[in-house]
Amino acid sequence: MPKSKATYADGFVIPVPVKKLAVYRRVAAKAGRIWREYGALDYKECVGDDLQNAFGVPFKKLAGAKAGETVVFSWITYRSRAHRDRVNAKIMQDPRILAMCGPKHAPFDPQRMAYGGFRIFVSC
Repeated sequence: MPKSKATYADGFVIPVPVKKLAVYRRVAAKAGRIWREYGALDYKECVGDDLQNAFGVPFKKLAGAKAGETVVFSWITYRSRAHRDRVNAKIMQDPRILAMCGPKHAPFDPQRMAYGGFRIFVSC
């Protein structure tokens, strides 16, 4: 498998109500296509499956997930931070994203989402 040309990633940890996962998945699939349209190299959304660990801080605790919620762990990769900044500037102006992800429409509480930009340190 060829090595990725990605050197930068945006990462997200989001508590999502289990009853809203189907809606979240539809929104995420649309959003992923739009991010890719604007040049993101990869877009992944992963839902918690094995979150009861005996070591470290469990994701549910880290994310502050409440009863009836699970955790979504997501990342988007880019060629560089500058590339990420260009893509995200376009994303934040796209009416499709604004319609799906506004506070009234998001299938989760955006104020509880953890987000950050990361330089890729190791890529195997």
